[in-house]
Amino acid sequence: MTARRLTYRLGGLAFGGDYNPEQWDEQVWKEDDELMRQAGVNLATVGVFSWALLEPEEGRYDFGWLDAHLDRLHAGGVAVDLATPTASPPPWFTLAHPDALPITQDGTRLVHGSRDTYCLTAPAYRSAARRIAAALAERYGDHPALALWHVHNEYMTLCWCEHTAAAFRVWLRARHGSLEAVNEAWGTAFWSQRYGSWEQVLPPRATQWHRNPGHTLDFSRFFSDEVVAAYTEQRDAIRAHSDRPVTTNLMMPAYQNVDLWALGREVDVVAVDHYPDRPGLDAAADVAFAADRARSFAGGGPWLLMEQGTSTVYDHGRVLAKEPGEVLRHSLGHIARGSEGALFFQWRQSKAGAEQWHSAMVPHAGPDSRVFTEVAETGRAVARLAPLAGSTVTAQVAVLHDSDAWWALNADGLPSSDLGYHPALRAAHRAVWDAGVVADFAHPTADLGRYRLVLAPALYLLSDAGAENLRRYVARGGTLLVQHFSGVVDDRAHARLGGYPAAPLRAALGIRVEEYRPLRQDERITLSDGSHGTVWSESLRTRGAEAVVEYAHGALAGSPALTRYGYGGGEGWYLSTRLDDTAYQALIARLLDATGVGPVLPGLPPGVEAVTRQGEHERWHVVLNHTTERVPLPETAHDLLTGGPLTALAPGACAVLRGGRP
Repeated sequence: MTARRLTYRLGGLAFGGDYNPEQWDEQVWKEDDELMRQAGVNLATVGVFSWALLEPEEGRYDFGWLDAHLDRLHAGGVAVDLATPTASPPPWFTLAHPDALPITQDGTRLVHGSRDTYCLTAPAYRSAARRIAAALAERYGDHPALALWHVHNEYMTLCWCEHTAAAFRVWLRARHGSLEAVNEAWGTAFWSQRYGSWEQVLPPRATQWHRNPGHTLDFSRFFSDEVVAAYTEQRDAIRAHSDRPVTTNLMMPAYQNVDLWALGREVDVVAVDHYPDRPGLDAAADVAFAADRARSFAGGGPWLLMEQGTSTVYDHGRVLAKEPGEVLRHSLGHIARGSEGALFFQWRQSKAGAEQWHSAMVPHAGPDSRVFTEVAETGRAVARLAPLAGSTVTAQVAVLHDSDAWWALNADGLPSSDLGYHPALRAAHRAVWDAGVVADFAHPTADLGRYRLVLAPALYLLSDAGAENLRRYVARGGTLLVQHFSGVVDDRAHARLGGYPAAPLRAALGIRVEEYRPLRQDERITLSDGSHGTVWSESLRTRGAEAVVEYAHGALAGSPALTRYGYGGGEGWYLSTRLDDTAYQALIARLLDATGVGPVLPGLPPGVEAVTRQGEHERWHVVLNHTTERVPLPETAHDLLTGGPLTALAPGACAVLRGGRP
């Protein structure tokens, strides 16, 4: 069961979005039928937030209204992605089971009145979720409209209640085996934190000052496992009655409460939601960042963009409109990097409720609007891209991505408050994107042999297995760039002794870091090549490595800032400061050139993106012009979108060019 199976059933790439007919009346439904035909919608996500209608009282179901809508969509040629509604329990549930309401880290119990008002570990909630998933699957498991199952919505909600405490203790027993092992893992000899009984162990709630880093790390791991377990319970309840693929929509913001590698292994189709958090060219880069992550969590195969906003770009507390042409460019940006379609939240903009101002395919202004016109144009374009279904994207560069490292870097008491995991991950990907190159993301323990270049931008936590894997990668001919404050704690968040980073990684880098020297806020440190470092610096000794760039002033003057070391058949590079954007881009460009990695279509100017999707018998180049200039193509090529030859891209235009046989 894969994304290929979904697109085979649809006859091409997916196009559509969340559909909530229960918010409207029959006259609007008739208009929806016609507008969906105009827009080329072939897949609608139904039922995501419909629990109160589907189960108006505990154990009593009302499926009649849903029967009618699934039959109506099927008659109109629209397939259904049927959701379980468990992200938003109805009021009767929270009244009957107040212990299933979530408790925040500071002890506040939340009440009904929004979505996600549940504790994932509460037995009553898990039982109710399994029950309604099974009931839906039993009724609709072989419905002719059904193409895909959609479990829950954006698993992100944490809880610190007593149910969570009990489940956390069970998890700790399974992971560590004994309370003594927990005490050792968490270093509880410090601050008199030693636990004498399991009942003393609580979730890491609000405390007077710094929380124990081993405790918080294990809690993050525990809750991620709870998410995966909650998903698989519903998935298995569905599979008992239906053979259609099952997924959930992974959310990829700047915070992360679930190990996306783990959840990605459990779904039949990796599906993600994406909303840019910066406008303009930054939004285009963010699309690529999200799409490359999604493809990587899918094991390099096809995946599905489950949600995007038709005209939604978040920017520092504001919701900006997308510029003309961005609905198509953002959609094709995801498709270029492996998505088997482009879906939106939602079909029709709500006239009431908490998300009445969230953009939609049919806005409040109706179909006579710029937004719907662009949606229909995008639908026609996606329909022409059926030949891309099932094709794949390959990369020669990988950025290391590890949830453990992310969670560990969120610990209290680090030497600098500016050591963010997500910004470092994004900056590394952006430098590769600016060079016109596609990047995968990979776990530190994964097989890295197919990559010419691997970047480790924020690998604060690194297991022994991960360190040895990176050493082998370099020894076997790979090029590795490790950045500051990496490999400094093990998988228990214990500091590495004897110098940093982990010993196998030190061997591959030919260096030994002795001291961290964080910089003051807004301080810059000058380097010997005229560039500048910010945030961080380190005192290190070379153990065979060459100092490529040195610190030029201060206590570290003359000591290495950037090193290179030939190890086995490869090279290990180490960067001990955070370079400014221009210098960092130059370093990544240097490494790409040294490893022979370049753009798929050389010669395109900055701001023009090109990605290759490769099928069994054909290759296609998706080219997106994010600039306001007309851009000549390297050579005339057949464009799948227009059906004819193309020599240049107009400002803001897109093309899908035939690239010949692979």
